[in-house]
Amino acid sequence: MNENHVHDLAEQNDEADEALRDISEVAAVEIITSACVHLMSAAAVKVGLAEDEETGQYQDLAEARKLITSLAGLVTAAAPEIGNEHARSLRDGLRSLQLAFAEALPFPDDPGQAPGEKYTGRVS
Repeated sequence: MNENHVHDLAEQNDEADEALRDISEVAAVEIITSACVHLMSAAAVKVGLAEDEETGQYQDLAEARKLITSLAGLVTAAAPEIGNEHARSLRDGLRSLQLAFAEALPFPDDPGQAPGEKYTGRVS
């Protein structure tokens, strides 16, 4: 190994240590909320709600179903832990995604079979 390569590895290790320290200082509610926001954003794109969505190239309802169901499970499980003030906005976003998904379907899902409904109950 040359000296530059060793220096680069040391720099990467320092950055990893700094990132680890940073995450240790983040509250659980922030991490959970951030994960939910990432799932919501990805699901919105897959449902076809992207701002530049005119061609349908981003829409993938099978992927959206997985993301929405995962989000519903996380929101339902996390709600008692993060408190109503945080859970309320996550539930609202989840419900909006579930309704957008239902509108995007060519044929409706059977009652209770829509994404996330096993965790949230029927959405209408």
